Amino acid sequence: MSDYLSDQKPDFNRIVEFFKKDLSSLRIGRATPSLVEEIMVEAYGTLTPLNQLASISITDPKTLTIQPWDKNSLKAIEVALQKADLGCSPIINDNTIIISLPPLTEETRISVIKKMRQKMEEAKISIRGQREKVKEDIINEEKDKIISEDDKFKRLEDLDEIVKMYNEQLKSLTEKKEEEIMKI
Repeated sequence: MSDYLSDQKPDFNRIVEFFKKDLSSLRIGRATPSLVEEIMVEAYGTLTPLNQLASISITDPKTLTIQPWDKNSLKAIEVALQKADLGCSPIINDNTIIISLPPLTEETRISVIKKMRQKMEEAKISIRGQREKVKEDIINEEKDKIISEDDKFKRLEDLDEIVKMYNEQLKSLTEKKEEEIMKI
């Protein structure tokens, strides 16, 4: 593989890392801070991620506890959590918010899997977009006589291998997560 294409790998890696982060925000039956930490809360006149307004902890496998650093933001956090469609209602207890996650039903599991597959398709589209950008650069280099026609075809072939590898990585992550979701 050429050095040129090795230099392009970080861009593809960012897409996969973003997809992993997206997957971690899916509700799979266990409480995890990643379910709520990126929820945007209207606080102090701006939209702010929840993890910048409160500490989020796991009380037990089905319960999250959110403790705002400023008790004045408690109501705004509650409203944002209700809008987030987590499948449960937040409960305010003194200066904390408790979220008890109900067990996933078969219908909910299927819905989560559909959402996950949609996220995978979005990630694949991003990979294709990145591939097109790199492909265009390779073709332009050949037109500008920076590389030979043989080098162009070799780079395009290597690019297709890289794209195939990253698509397989997305598929593998999706299958693993689907297995985890369907586990009762």
